[in-house]
Amino acid sequence: MKAWKTGAVLFAAAAIVLTGCSKDNGGNEAKEASANGTAAAQTNETSSAPDLTQASADYRAYGIEQCDQFILETEKFVKAVKDGDIDTAKALYAPTRMYYERIEPIAESLGDFDPNIDARENDVPDADWRGFHRIEKSLWVDNKTDGMGEFADRLLSDVQSLRALMETVEVDSTLLVTGAVELLNEVSSSKVTGEEERYSHTDLYDFVANVEGAKKIYELLKPALNAKDAELEQQIGERFTDLEGLLAKYKSGDGYVLYTDLKEADTTSLSQALDALAEPLSQMGTILEA
Repeated sequence: MKAWKTGAVLFAAAAIVLTGCSKDNGGNEAKEASANGTAAAQTNETSSAPDLTQASADYRAYGIEQCDQFILETEKFVKAVKDGDIDTAKALYAPTRMYYERIEPIAESLGDFDPNIDARENDVPDADWRGFHRIEKSLWVDNKTDGMGEFADRLLSDVQSLRALMETVEVDSTLLVTGAVELLNEVSSSKVTGEEERYSHTDLYDFVANVEGAKKIYELLKPALNAKDAELEQQIGERFTDLEGLLAKYKSGDGYVLYTDLKEADTTSLSQALDALAEPLSQMGTILEA
């Protein structure tokens, strides 16, 4: 904003000088110069601050839609856990989590939902550890659901509370432009290393969901970014396509292979594609806020 205000001062100064000269050259020229200066200042203001109001509203709507589905799938997962149906609970675990992983930036902005829903072992004190990964350990390490009913109920309650607060969330431009980068940071810090799903090894589901969430933000910001820097916008789009192409190689039925099935060359390729996308994507916020 500082840049356009400085420009406005300069245009105003030019208008004053021209008004002084109008005593000899006529009032019409002074009026025209002043009008041109005002129009230029307005143009500069518009170009320096793209209106992201609609994009923010659309992202909020996307978050609510994902959270609605998150509740429905969590209800199915919780029922399987409480029924002692281990196979069904395992099958539902990773697909259910994808809804959360797509909208994690919003969840993190609303309080303690991320540690309550998504904390891994040792992320929080043992007495406070609950959520998906608490149940994950019981399903895959202990191969049982005994004692998980209370955790399952608490998980569903947390998800429902998250959905309720989604009605009040205000998605400002900062949350929007940083959300995509935060999602990719999630991938690089835990998913690509295999640390997130340390018991089930379903990390690729989370990986894909984070990328999908980041791409949604990019798509919403694409018109504004294209107007500011078309080359950067195109580069980001191409990098998303490259990364999605790599992830598609690891599809298995309706889901993805276990992360432990990947070879070192596979994880290296994914990491390189992720870095190639993260670099231009990190510039998006700077360009849009300039």
